[in-house]
Amino acid sequence: MICGRCPGDDRGCCLSAASVLTSTAKKKVFPVMDVQTILPTQLRFHANRMWFCALFLFSASPAWAAPPSAAAALGLKPVQDGVVYELVKDDQVDRCTVRDIDRSDWSGWEVVAADGTMLRRFADTNGDKRIDLWSYFQYGVEVYRDIDANFNGKADQYRWMATGGTRWGIDANEDGTIDNWKVISAEETTMELIAALATQNSNRFAALLASPADIENAGIRGDIQETLTRKAARAAVKFKEFAGSQDTVDSQSKWLQFAATSPGLMPAGEAGFEKDVLAYENAVAMFESGDRSGQLLVGTIMRAGDAWKLLDLPVLAEKGEPIAQAGGNFFTPGGTSAGAAAGSNAGDTKTQILVSKLEAIDTEMAQTTEVKDLAAQNKQRADVVASLIEAATTPEERDTWTRQLVDTVSVAVQSGAYPDGLARLKTLAKSLGQSQSPQTEALRAYTEYQLIGTEYIARQSPDADFAKIQEWWLGELNEFASRHPQAPETAQAKLQLALSKEFEGQDGDALKFYKQVATDFRGTGAAERAAGAIVRLQSVGKEVDLEGTTIQGKPFRLSQLRGRPVVLHYWATWCEPCKQDMKRLRSLQARYQRAGLQIVGVNIDNSREQAIAYLKENSLPWIQLYEDGGLEGSPLAKQFGVQTLPTMMLIDSKGRVVRHNIGEAELDDELAELVK
Repeated sequence: MICGRCPGDDRGCCLSAASVLTSTAKKKVFPVMDVQTILPTQLRFHANRMWFCALFLFSASPAWAAPPSAAAALGLKPVQDGVVYELVKDDQVDRCTVRDIDRSDWSGWEVVAADGTMLRRFADTNGDKRIDLWSYFQYGVEVYRDIDANFNGKADQYRWMATGGTRWGIDANEDGTIDNWKVISAEETTMELIAALATQNSNRFAALLASPADIENAGIRGDIQETLTRKAARAAVKFKEFAGSQDTVDSQSKWLQFAATSPGLMPAGEAGFEKDVLAYENAVAMFESGDRSGQLLVGTIMRAGDAWKLLDLPVLAEKGEPIAQAGGNFFTPGGTSAGAAAGSNAGDTKTQILVSKLEAIDTEMAQTTEVKDLAAQNKQRADVVASLIEAATTPEERDTWTRQLVDTVSVAVQSGAYPDGLARLKTLAKSLGQSQSPQTEALRAYTEYQLIGTEYIARQSPDADFAKIQEWWLGELNEFASRHPQAPETAQAKLQLALSKEFEGQDGDALKFYKQVATDFRGTGAAERAAGAIVRLQSVGKEVDLEGTTIQGKPFRLSQLRGRPVVLHYWATWCEPCKQDMKRLRSLQARYQRAGLQIVGVNIDNSREQAIAYLKENSLPWIQLYEDGGLEGSPLAKQFGVQTLPTMMLIDSKGRVVRHNIGEAELDDELAELVK
């Protein structure tokens, strides 16, 4: 028997495979089915060719044929590289079992470990006697699958799930390479970006860029649409050159973390926007390579359907190998929307000339590869913005251009593309301090706060003492709050200070800061979060309630669960530690079932759809709450002032808080004591 799919001279391995099949069939008579029964066709991703052919001859249902051996099934590998899934040691393979899938709508096999942990699943989901779903598990939870969506025997979709993430890639030509992302989070987009740079893979990068259709479907029109489309197209062309010209992100580089402020919304009805557009600006991807670390300024990441897409090339903060412009595309002054707004000042010829110069500099910067050239261009850009400040005819214009100067210089300094910019920010802050007008006071506070954050990043060199930097940063925030007690930025500074005290276990000091924010900034979102944090920190031994809606939109009150102990778990799909907590919570719920333990999940993703998609793939047997707003704006987060994830609260059967912030490792002991 020859399957016709063995590469090169290995086609004869089918004879060996046939003998293996005979021995494993235990004298059962079964037909040789279609050779496309179990493997996707990307054979180059798999290592043991004899087993390839053997598995090609397996059918997808026990009704058709004998199941494969555990060794054969475990020899399969995911089509996509880098999938983290459970591997079985050679001496444990024989202890694994292959069993039939117990579902009425699917047939095929599952591989389980000796302790019953699920390892693999190979399923025929449409009844055509061909495997079209290849699933891989980690700790008994499915984390990845190869999918033959058009049932032609070739994998054309790849999905990560559970602790593996949320990615869903489409392989239109079925060559093993992802052509487009149907679903990918902003965090995973930056992870893929680091991987594309590390491998200098232009196709991998191109799949992350917003396509003309993405921009069109997002409801972006006119000049902004044209600008963004042109940027993305240029980035695709320039990537190979950019990747090859830098060595900061090398083949050993690994993604560590996504960093950004909360996303912003360009509302429908603004010039150039027919629909709401959600985006991050000045997002950063942190990575490591060996014993060093670095930062990549990703810039703008725009939501397109269920995927987050890039609009331009990144900027390397470590060595300053930049290609992208320093400004944003939607919200950062100097970006697309700000530029459009500035251009509306058509009656002022001088302003028009300066804005044209600014656009020309931005175009030139997008094509620059030399660090020294970019530093000069950033200075030139800052000089033009300074001239626009002088040319402003109204206080509002002057305020807008000043904030643009602060923001763009700040971004350039943090990216390593304008080393002298820090001194410029300090000079600007000092000059603003010479005026006593209320509007200048607001600008001065804004500038000083941005300056603190900029210098905080600039001080973080690979050999820096982070503890000392942290101490300096907290000291600066304290002094800033003293100088500008009523500035909006002070509310944010004090929330940061309070959170740092919480981490240090100094709840009393944290309460002082929270109470100041709640009192001094009444009516603001910061005050709401601070008030909630006060309730949480003072809740131990007290009855509490939480009111909101389930992810399905039904009303819920925590008091409905009186009589049973409750774990309140705040989580998001981008929080990996939260996902790890969920596995432990499953176990605890089963262990304390007789005690009536209830778990209530509180999802604070920015998108309900993202949370729903995750829960469809990772069914959790407990209540899930959701309200719009994310970590900073969700009413569910504000009620207890939750500022960081994961956060868990333990509540007894009488509705009283036992621990207002408990770690997963401590839960078992606390629950054991609670249910005695």
